[in-house]
Amino acid sequence: MSSQQRRSSHRLLRSIPGIGTALRTTLQDGYGAKDLRRDVMAGLTVGTVAVPLSMALAIATGVPPQHGLYTAIVAGAIIALTGGARFNVSGPTAAFVVILFPIVANHGLGGLLIASMMAGLILVALGFARMGRLIEFVPYPVILGFTSGIAVVIATMQIPDFFGIHVAQGENFIANLADTLHALPSLNPYESSIGILSLAAMLVWPKLRIPIPAPLIGLFIGSVAAWMVNHWLGGSNPMVETIASRFTWTAEDGTTGHGIPPIAPSFELPWQLPGADNSLLTVNFELVHQLLGPAVAIAMLGAIESLLCAVVADGLTKTRHDPNAELIGQGLGNLIAPLFGGITATAALARTATNIRSGAHSPVAATIHSLVVLLAVIALAKVLGMVPMASLAALLFIIAWNMSEVRHFMHTLRSAPPGDVAILVTCFGLTVLFDMVLAVAVGIGLAAALFIHRMALVTQSIRVETDDDPSIAPLPDSIAVYDINGPLFFAVAEKALVSLRVVDPKISTVIVDMHDVPSIDGTAIVAFKSLIDEMHHAGVGLILTGLPSRMIVKLRRAGIRKTAGRLSYARSGKRARAIALQWQRARNKVAALE
Repeated sequence: MSSQQRRSSHRLLRSIPGIGTALRTTLQDGYGAKDLRRDVMAGLTVGTVAVPLSMALAIATGVPPQHGLYTAIVAGAIIALTGGARFNVSGPTAAFVVILFPIVANHGLGGLLIASMMAGLILVALGFARMGRLIEFVPYPVILGFTSGIAVVIATMQIPDFFGIHVAQGENFIANLADTLHALPSLNPYESSIGILSLAAMLVWPKLRIPIPAPLIGLFIGSVAAWMVNHWLGGSNPMVETIASRFTWTAEDGTTGHGIPPIAPSFELPWQLPGADNSLLTVNFELVHQLLGPAVAIAMLGAIESLLCAVVADGLTKTRHDPNAELIGQGLGNLIAPLFGGITATAALARTATNIRSGAHSPVAATIHSLVVLLAVIALAKVLGMVPMASLAALLFIIAWNMSEVRHFMHTLRSAPPGDVAILVTCFGLTVLFDMVLAVAVGIGLAAALFIHRMALVTQSIRVETDDDPSIAPLPDSIAVYDINGPLFFAVAEKALVSLRVVDPKISTVIVDMHDVPSIDGTAIVAFKSLIDEMHHAGVGLILTGLPSRMIVKLRRAGIRKTAGRLSYARSGKRARAIALQWQRARNKVAALE
């Protein structure tokens, strides 16, 4: 292999995004026993917090709680080891609930796991395509609008479990809310009391500044209260529903039980799991086609949330993440976790912030968090089954409140420009009433339209008094100078060039200063071509000055080439003046001969 071929190969390898850059960078910087101790302590803390959150979010999605735990175990470890964010902790998150719940309702657990794997493939492809900077193109009002809308939907979905009422949840928010409000008079006072007690404990506990996570305290108090009510008042029929009373499981050897199976996640092909209503899942092109839209939505939201989380973590720790490697890591986690019963995963901001506050040093902390969750599944499955559903609903109320960002939402409504407020309200309403995919698509479309409108206001074309510019003065009255400022694209091309069409009859040459034109698109090129033809028929020549060579090449490819007396390019106003005067002398000679 020649040296040139070797250099080309090295450039190609450098252009391919790395896998596990966060862990590799940490180890290259040096990793000692002190760093390991910090990661162990942080991993223990985050793992303890992740156990109840993973169960609650799995239940909110419509699947048994162990699948949320399996997600934290498998996807959490894989993403930490292969991703590009040093402090991200991944697992099931609240943002996915509104996307995953309809998938489970229509296609069952098997369909959800297949959709997660499809999303994983999309994320890996995005990472290798170096699309990690896409987050910069999603406007803040769009993100705030759909996250606040998701929070409202999640909170509404928890009302039945919180008050102990039985309502069938569908995909229609208005119908769900109406059914829930209609059923409120039949609430269970015991479950309602336990839900309120757990919620109060989670809200008050942080004010005591005791280093034990508030969710654990709230769930512990709720579990003790539920056990007392069921033991003393329930008899054979428990008065308070718990994880153990709602969920059952069957192991591969035929063993059955209630609550969470005390076994580690095992390999199982998702397409062998049941679909909706426990019917046999048939994998064919039609199923893949039906899941493609949800898979794209999962990948889009997973990319946004994981990269946003990485950006926040960078701000807290003064580090830098690799966005492309993070997308690859998220993709691998979502591709592999469903093979072990894990549902969709992405970086979780609350767990990542807890990881940082607990002193984490590297992705090893997130890996230890996964091991803690695994130990909890194996050793504490029976204890976890005692958690009441009302307490988990209280925990999700707090998650929804934190996710809603009410303070930022209200501040944006009060202080943002009207266009941004319209985008925020539109995304919020569409997320609540329809779904997040429609909200994001419409929101980005509105933001693009607003951006185009603002750019159209920036671009101007004005006539310049030559006496004010010594580089081109003096000029005869037959030569006019115009200055175009701003990008020339489809929304402004006609407006910017229309003033050039209204030329005084005595004008024979027009100089257009384009130093401040950063870009020009196809619509503007067509408009320029039409303008040149009109000026030629009117006997007016056009000189474009200040264009960079790349734009001149673009115009030449479109057939807009230099023609004496008709069109020319000039690097400076001084050169444009010389060309204009030369054309003027040539015209005078022709007129004299005639």
